[in-house]
Amino acid sequence: MKSLLLAGVIALTSAIPAAAELIKVPSQKSVSASLDALEAALAKAGATVFARVDHAGGAAKVDLELNDSQLLVFGNPKLGTPAMQSDLRAGLFLPLKVLAYKDDDGQVWLTYEDPAEMFSGLDIAADAPFVAKMTGALGKLTAAAAE
Repeated sequence: MKSLLLAGVIALTSAIPAAAELIKVPSQKSVSASLDALEAALAKAGATVFARVDHAGGAAKVDLELNDSQLLVFGNPKLGTPAMQSDLRAGLFLPLKVLAYKDDDGQVWLTYEDPAEMFSGLDIAADAPFVAKMTGALGKLTAAAAE
């Protein structure tokens, strides 16, 4: 019985992908201003913004408190399509997302998943050109937005 239970636990944990590494970029701006700047940088880069989610606003609507936090969902088919051509399951992680939030100390952060880590476990080579482009773009865009 113990070996059956152990086998079940191993099977379950191996089916759950590990959490991707989170990249955190400090911002001197407010959450809203940080994402406004990110949206402007994305527009210049030719990316499409699909959604902006105000988590704190949603919490307030049900009389709950949450530090200021907003999520920006965006993408560029020139980068995302090759990822999905390599492995359609990449669509679970695309479009890309950046979370802007204020921590308990008042610091605002722009946070996103490292694309190489995000796609690990899929049939996508870590050194695929589109992974490097996504990584570089996220780094440059979030740095510009945080300035």
